[in-house]
Amino acid sequence: MATRDHTLGDRPGTGGDGIGSRLGNAGRRLTTETKQFFKTSEFVAYVLAVIAILIAGNSIEAQEGGNDFFAADKVWLYITLLTIGYMLSRGIAKSGVRDPYTDEGDDRH
Repeated sequence: MATRDHTLGDRPGTGGDGIGSRLGNAGRRLTTETKQFFKTSEFVAYVLAVIAILIAGNSIEAQEGGNDFFAADKVWLYITLLTIGYMLSRGIAKSGVRDPYTDEGDDRH
């Protein structure tokens, strides 16, 4: 039982049923990825949180002779956890959402 190739879209072939007649359709893109990473609010929040953690790690110091409560190992641990969370959120965002793609550009009426 043959299945329909969804990558080819709904355009009919230009004659013939061979592979050569459908070769031009095979590269046609029907959807785009989700937003680019730097256009998302979660990326901006991630960058601001990393900057805030770095500033806090640098500015929080112990009193004379005391222990440093927010040492470099904790700073990098929190940045690593933020990075893991950001990567998971982008993976979930891209898991099933697709924007329609048109040859005309990004004009959506």
